Amino acid sequence: MDTTATSWITPPSRPELIENLVSGVDRYNPNNVSILEDYLYHQIRHEEYDCLANLAILKLYQFNPELYNPDIVINVLVKALTACPLPDFNLCVSLLDEKPINAQLEEPDPLPTLLPILRGLHDLLFRCRFPAFWDVYRSDDLESLRDNYTVEVAGFDNEVRQVVVRAVKAAFKRISTARLGSYLALSGDDFTEYVARLGWTIDSTTEVVNIPPNPDNQIEATVIQESIKLPQLAKVISHSVIKA
Repeated sequence: MDTTATSWITPPSRPELIENLVSGVDRYNPNNVSILEDYLYHQIRHEEYDCLANLAILKLYQFNPELYNPDIVINVLVKALTACPLPDFNLCVSLLDEKPINAQLEEPDPLPTLLPILRGLHDLLFRCRFPAFWDVYRSDDLESLRDNYTVEVAGFDNEVRQVVVRAVKAAFKRISTARLGSYLALSGDDFTEYVARLGWTIDSTTEVVNIPPNPDNQIEATVIQESIKLPQLAKVISHSVIKA
């Protein structure tokens, strides 16, 4: 997932129709909610992500409670999980009412039960507690989330691993294979192949993964030079004298 500001505002995979909806006043037209919902399912099936389009769905639900679909909301939140550490998940949650949005649902609303679980998963990812995330996510308690939602999201596990990769790239030059494996929930050939696809190298002697230099993991001294002209200095001195 590309996390640059430009791609966040306008993902390259966004169709022209959706661009027109998201960029104009039509995003508040309830007649367009089905178009945005279909686009969400397209994202789910094709490993794409468009936060602004998904936020538009939640905004329409907020303005038009009768449109509310809990399964859509949960899928929006699941997709937003993989954007961590960007604020997408919290932005989505901020558009949800604390009370049930629609009391006229034919079946019980799963959101009140799943929202605290999703919040917990997001918190673990945001705090880079990756082994704990995998333990919780793969536990028996979250079987319903996996069977009913994340199983439908193409590449969900790998999208989570991209969260790990972004964090590791920013913090490490070298990391042990055991530690990185626990972060990625991968081992053996799966781990080796995944690291190779990243362009990282494994030192089999020391069992360490070498991460290529990037602006975040390089510590460089910064020299700041300030140029103060004599008239400016005179004003500062005179001002301090008057105050004294």
